[in-house]
Amino acid sequence: MRERQLWISYYISLKYMRMGVLKAAKMAENPAKIIEGETIGTDQNNNSDTEVIGLKIDILQQELNLSIAVGQGRATLPDIIPLARTICDKITDIVVDNVRDKGSHIPCRKGCATCCELYLIPLSVPEVCRLNQEISTSPPQWREHIWQTSLLAARRILSQKPPETFIDQTEDTSVVSPEKLNLVSDWYSSLSLPCPFLRDGRCSIYEKRPLACREHFVKGSADACSGKSGMAEVVKIPVNMPNALAQLAAELEDTDQESVMLPLALVWFEQNRQRALRSWPAAKMVNRFLEIVKDMVSKNSEVVFA
Repeated sequence: MRERQLWISYYISLKYMRMGVLKAAKMAENPAKIIEGETIGTDQNNNSDTEVIGLKIDILQQELNLSIAVGQGRATLPDIIPLARTICDKITDIVVDNVRDKGSHIPCRKGCATCCELYLIPLSVPEVCRLNQEISTSPPQWREHIWQTSLLAARRILSQKPPETFIDQTEDTSVVSPEKLNLVSDWYSSLSLPCPFLRDGRCSIYEKRPLACREHFVKGSADACSGKSGMAEVVKIPVNMPNALAQLAAELEDTDQESVMLPLALVWFEQNRQRALRSWPAAKMVNRFLEIVKDMVSKNSEVVFA
């Protein structure tokens, strides 16, 4: 029993990890858009049967107002990711600008990869499915490199043991405590596994990088990120987008919330391909996702202000 739980913890996913992610239907190739972008749930040549769903939220006393076009067709879990990326970027832009306006320095930028070699990156199930789609259309040589790098990382993860207290807790359905998540994070950092998507010290999928990466910023000294001199503090973001997607997927699939470690994402997908093929009414998916986002903003706004 213990070995089975250990395998699940390593190889499939770290369930209940709340850290702060168009094959199914040709008609749902572009299921949603921020008006000027793509549309969720409709064919590009049939945009007449669409509805516009609004998202209005206050981020640090600044109104974010988006109009999202949604078709009458169906959508799969990976279809929601472009919309999630867009909303994530708009929210983080507001927060980062606010921090800089107050005089703090944010060293994070394209080309900085310190975090990529230290931290466990969780992906939601929709993100894993979308990542696989995007990799499958990449040049064969690059795709093979990613696979080999991911497999090497997976072997190293499987050869190590996570904290015993975390293994014990995977045997029930309770939510893992922040303290135990910190133990898992420290364990992962001790493996010294660079992100499989790093090439020559730079992110090779920067425009499509995981949501956990998109919303991670620090203020202070860049040297502090690598354990040198100075101080650095993580910038608080009012929406944890990976958690929002994990909640959405759990509700739609009637499962527990799940997160998959980035180095295991491709291997995990091979075991769960069918989950990228299920579809739901696009409007239902988008409406529920936006409700989850608005609820997170409402609950976390005071924390961010503090």
